[in-house]
Amino acid sequence: MSSQKPNVLFIPIDDLRPQLFCYGREQMVSPNIDRVAHDGVVFTRSFCQVPVCGATRASLLSGVRPTRDRFTNYYTWVDEDLPGALTLPEHFRNHGYVTLSNGKVFHHREDAAERSWSAEPWHPAGIAKESWRNYLLPENKALDVAHDHRGPPFECADVPDNAYFDGQIADRTITDLRRLAKEGEPFFLAAGFIKPHLPFNAPKKYWDYYQRDEIELADNPFKPRGAPDAAMHNWGELRAYFDVPKEGPLPDEMARTLIHGYYAATSFTDAQVGRLLDELDALDLRENTVVVLWGDHGWQLGEHSLWCKHCNFETSLNAPLIVSAPWMAGDRRCDALVEFADVYPTLCALAGLPRPDHLEGTSFAPLMEEPARPWKPAAFSRYNAGDSIRTDRHLYTEWTDDEGSLTARMLYDHEADPDENVNISEAPENAALVAELSHALHRGWEGVRP
Repeated sequence: MSSQKPNVLFIPIDDLRPQLFCYGREQMVSPNIDRVAHDGVVFTRSFCQVPVCGATRASLLSGVRPTRDRFTNYYTWVDEDLPGALTLPEHFRNHGYVTLSNGKVFHHREDAAERSWSAEPWHPAGIAKESWRNYLLPENKALDVAHDHRGPPFECADVPDNAYFDGQIADRTITDLRRLAKEGEPFFLAAGFIKPHLPFNAPKKYWDYYQRDEIELADNPFKPRGAPDAAMHNWGELRAYFDVPKEGPLPDEMARTLIHGYYAATSFTDAQVGRLLDELDALDLRENTVVVLWGDHGWQLGEHSLWCKHCNFETSLNAPLIVSAPWMAGDRRCDALVEFADVYPTLCALAGLPRPDHLEGTSFAPLMEEPARPWKPAAFSRYNAGDSIRTDRHLYTEWTDDEGSLTARMLYDHEADPDENVNISEAPENAALVAELSHALHRGWEGVRP
């Protein structure tokens, strides 16, 4: 490790599930995120605390876990749910770092902004002037205005990368890198990319990476057998877009187009990540820069008849997390259970900063040195009155009412049923296992530290 303070390039990506080549999805064109993986550690079992963007970002950036009354939905503000919390970038700023935010980092650009960042958070001008959905084709812009501010759920336009917001975010971040390299101060630079969030808008060349007839639909487009109604939702986020059915399943061709769009938008963002990595190399910054890349939660692509996030299935709770520290060996995978609450203390450890007392996660820096070492036996998530515990083999969820009484539950055995197609929580032979997992869930994260 250099005697200089290491820089941090912090890359949150909205709605990115582990749909990446480095996570074993061989159909994906993601060479640049794969470069981060080649230089670092891929955490295969990393779990968000809340499968919705505002809440998951507030939790990760404050280092504090959600509760029934805190960090609950997409509209979450740190400043409202946890006023005065020492945020991750604020902690780095207090220790001599220049901290900058480009694109979507906190869900709300004003949230904790004055104390967290050395300059006002930057967003593409068009987000304020036009629609954040960023349609470029005139017919889609017209639909966006005419249909309750929701045009189609995808767009394929033959345009350069920086015609869309994510290309502009990469442009701005490259400009910042060049200036920061000249100034020589340690930096915490956040580049928050918006895609593959709906609508799946991306330049045509990224759509062309994928052959439509090779795109496969989810092979379990049904409610899991025995799953409670509490586990399901009507994916209203997608249904709000033009021409999407207001109820019932999607036609296969629309589902295939949406998956195609998700893949294209993912490859588009991957290309922007590559531009940042190229600039780090060109400026000779790579050897003293920690790169942290994460998707803020998972996403459903038709699994269990669901689209979007907003649920307690593994497809929404498991999200990419890749960390590269140049003084540590790379090209490694880690199957330990880690959580987004662990990112804040990990970055403190990697940068040699003191750990704030309020943090509720565990630094996984030791796993970066030794990925197979024994680690904590569980990860915790919650959404919509449902609390989940993920162990090495099982995912168990309980829903409770305002008085704390159990209203529903589900249990999946990932060794026998990795796609979570059969809820086994009510099987008599699993009564002891359910009791054990319920006890661990109620004991909480403090009872499972490594």
